[in-house]
Amino acid sequence: MTQKIRKQGRGPTLQPAADVSSLAKTPAGTARRGSARRFQFGRNWRRFLEHVDNERIGEAEESLKHILEVPGLVGKSFLDIGAGSGLFSLAARRLGARVQSFDADPEAVACIAELKRRYFPSDDSWKVEQASVLETAYMQSVGQFDVVYSWGVLHHTGTMWQALENAQLPVAPGGKLCLAIYNDQGSASQRWRAIKRLYNRLPGPLRLPMLCVCLMRLWGPTMVRDLLRGGPFRTWVSYRSARGMSAWHDLVDWVGGYPFEVARPEEVFDRCCRKGFALVKLKTCGGGRGCNEFVFVKSGRSE
Repeated sequence: MTQKIRKQGRGPTLQPAADVSSLAKTPAGTARRGSARRFQFGRNWRRFLEHVDNERIGEAEESLKHILEVPGLVGKSFLDIGAGSGLFSLAARRLGARVQSFDADPEAVACIAELKRRYFPSDDSWKVEQASVLETAYMQSVGQFDVVYSWGVLHHTGTMWQALENAQLPVAPGGKLCLAIYNDQGSASQRWRAIKRLYNRLPGPLRLPMLCVCLMRLWGPTMVRDLLRGGPFRTWVSYRSARGMSAWHDLVDWVGGYPFEVARPEEVFDRCCRKGFALVKLKTCGGGRGCNEFVFVKSGRSE
């Protein structure tokens, strides 16, 4: 179903219309497991959607070209696992790929469908579904793709290693698997898990003060440095230039993002290599907070 968008005080509200197909049902016990404590990712992406413009889309396109080391995606197929706002599905489609996007969160699915309605209405080369990466039967049924992309998603499923195993299933021989997974910082990761759990248990009015405290903890030193260098908020404002994302919405995603799992780079490497994947690109966060980024190629024919 396509989506109609109207503005309200806390961001756009997406309402279903009647002409988009195939929103698969999420199996019980996957997306809804622990729903009382699960962060509402789709609600955060709904608020982000009003900030999506041509500049952000262009930055997302450049990000995909950089990570995949390609000039475009014409003639390629692209599976976006946990597509969230739909920004990178849109970027892949604009680069020429045939795209399939899915997310377990119905509000995220509505966001993806809204971007499709805005930029590629009635386009058979972009399919949007509601589904979970934890549903093995679904992952086996989608077919094979030249690019399988899951950026900052698998560690929020509650069963990260099963999600990683399922994410490998649709990669075609010679295809690429692109991942971003939170780095394991040991005790620091345990503390952040407790913070995230607390955030999701708090009543709504208390969440903003907690976000402000975390903002000062995460961004305070950078903001002071920018101020001393004569460019107040320079890093905050330029944040979008990396991937077209929003510093504030990514902060909300970080503080609230629960379930929350982490992995050391070598753990991800080992689990993928055992399944016939070769690591071709790795960017770590240097042992700090954030995601390690991976590109694997599945053994088989070359692209």
